[in-house]
Amino acid sequence: MGIAARLGFRPLGPLNRRRLRNFRRNRRGFWSFWIFLVLFLVSLGAEFVANDRPILVSYQGHLYAPVLFDYPDTEFGGFLPTPANYRDQITQETIDAEGWAIWPPIRFSYDTINFNLDRPAPAPPSAENWLGTDDQGRDVLARLIYGFRLSVLFGLGLTIASSVIGVIAGAIQGYFGGVTDLIFQRLIEIWAGLPQLYVLLILSALFEPTVWLLLGLLTLFSWTGLVGLVRAEFLRTRNFDYVRAARAMGVGDIGIMRRHILPNAMVSTLTFLPFILSGGITALTSLDFLGLGLPAGSPSLG
Repeated sequence: MGIAARLGFRPLGPLNRRRLRNFRRNRRGFWSFWIFLVLFLVSLGAEFVANDRPILVSYQGHLYAPVLFDYPDTEFGGFLPTPANYRDQITQETIDAEGWAIWPPIRFSYDTINFNLDRPAPAPPSAENWLGTDDQGRDVLARLIYGFRLSVLFGLGLTIASSVIGVIAGAIQGYFGGVTDLIFQRLIEIWAGLPQLYVLLILSALFEPTVWLLLGLLTLFSWTGLVGLVRAEFLRTRNFDYVRAARAMGVGDIGIMRRHILPNAMVSTLTFLPFILSGGITALTSLDFLGLGLPAGSPSLG
């Protein structure tokens, strides 16, 4: 018995195994996937890679995890109950005198300003700031790591939300057809005819931009591109013999759509999802670059 079976996972079917072999043969796509996955996993633990707080501190026989919890300055020999400033030279010397500290590889968070630069900001790459600093003295590499995580998570959220709406709308159109399909198509054509960029710019200027607001605004337009593909698959599949047999056996419309048509329709639908993901990341980056995206100071690729 294999490891997957002992862990309770179902083994891959012959079709999925063939698809996996074909994907492995595409060396460029295969290695690109692993590089992207490693970068994303590293960004998920950004606080342990780039932070202005130690990962672990031992002081006077006690262990602290500043990367996870806030501690007052009084815990490390200070006199004020304010949060400890671990970049302060006195605090570092106090900890080193009676314990030790494990720091992340990059001792800056995305919003940490380096006041000890040997030249005016933006500073070039150095041993302390591997990719240099921006015009405000913030570490570029730290902001890239945090911004990459935010952008990818934003793109994944946009992909999931757009897929749910697009699959439902396309499934209803393709399965029922007729007047239902006609009405949906005309509404989608009107909606898709709106100038997406101008609407996003207007709404971003009227409301204070947040991640959830931008996610909702982009979802309003991104789902329409998936509807046509799902609709075509349902139109093609709804008259197959096994669908007619399920209908003759009394299976309801929702059951037929969910169990018999949707699995076959998802094969071609899944190929469209990476384009939604990359489009979401590009849209967020563009809005940030134009100054209409996330609030100032937020980590972003734009």
